[in-house]
Amino acid sequence: MKEGWVTPFDALLLTLVLGLSGLGLMMLLSASSIMAEQRYGDALFFFYPQIHNMLLGVPMMMIVSWVPYQLWPKMAYPILATTIICLALVLISGVGHMVSGANRWLKFLGFSFQPSELAKLAIVIYLAYSLNRKGEKTASFLYGLLPHLIVLSLMVGLILLEPDLGTAVCVVIIAFTLMFVAGTKIWHMAALGVIGGSIVYYEITSYTFRLRRISAFLDPWSDPKGSGYHIIHSFYAFASGGLFGQGPGAGQQKLFFLPEPHTDFIFSVVAEEMGLVGVSFIALLFLGIVIRGVAIARSARDFSGVYLALGATLVVAIPAFFNMAVVTALIPTKGLPLPFFSYGGTNLFICYVAMGILMNVAWQSRSEQPKASLGFGRVVRAED
Repeated sequence: MKEGWVTPFDALLLTLVLGLSGLGLMMLLSASSIMAEQRYGDALFFFYPQIHNMLLGVPMMMIVSWVPYQLWPKMAYPILATTIICLALVLISGVGHMVSGANRWLKFLGFSFQPSELAKLAIVIYLAYSLNRKGEKTASFLYGLLPHLIVLSLMVGLILLEPDLGTAVCVVIIAFTLMFVAGTKIWHMAALGVIGGSIVYYEITSYTFRLRRISAFLDPWSDPKGSGYHIIHSFYAFASGGLFGQGPGAGQQKLFFLPEPHTDFIFSVVAEEMGLVGVSFIALLFLGIVIRGVAIARSARDFSGVYLALGATLVVAIPAFFNMAVVTALIPTKGLPLPFFSYGGTNLFICYVAMGILMNVAWQSRSEQPKASLGFGRVVRAED
């Protein structure tokens, strides 16, 4: 065994992930305790399960960091098939578990599982295998783009049927980014963008609640007690937080003003209690993961390592960006969790697995000369 393989844990990445996890656990307790007491008679109703999730997730991340990343592309088709089957199962009445009018969960032996979260990692693993195998042929429409488009359309179509537009958009962005990096032609991507935009437009106009969200995004004050109510109270949270915040536990907007303060709007609670300094620090931690992830992708020893590293980074970065953008009204309201902060086991586990894969790519890249790298937005050969 080589000397560089003594420890697989990337110190910077591990520090960033554990820092976010610790802050996330603290803010989850603050955001959920009063609501949990009122609804369930237990202030720690969400806190204890999240601790359990972390106690399982962090060791799982460590274990995954020891697994050679070359194994994941070899399991691409079983992982992809399992994901698609699970996405189909949630749509079957009596099998899928409905919450707030959406069929997004499977329940098994008392555990809830959200297949759409797995889809984000599954598409990364599948594309890491397929793009690496096709090589320079990824520029071909019939051979390089169409097969990926068929798989992506099937997966995204099932997610849209739940319905879950936000996660579907995340999966598409992750896939398109990897295909672009691999060498898919720009005009192919532009054409797909037009088609994708048309689908998003149809999905928005087909649901009244989504049209209300667009209206609230454009002018929340036009209906302050209706569609604009939640985003206005998110504004209040940011405004009252000021520079240093009201202090842990002292926020007011979590007291049944913000919807789901322990999930979708937890970043607003952070803003009110930790202020601009707190939200900036957390944003910088996420930015640190992005910068480190791209650096690992650039130094990966082969093409599959490049795709896995970049994809694993996007699995955390894209939802984090969308969540922060939603609560600050940069984009229309859409329920997406903030990684390492929002309550929920599936998203947390997927993020930990993604970070474990990223650590292994970094580990191996330190032991051998890279055969590929990420340069100027595209994968290039080491000798280039």
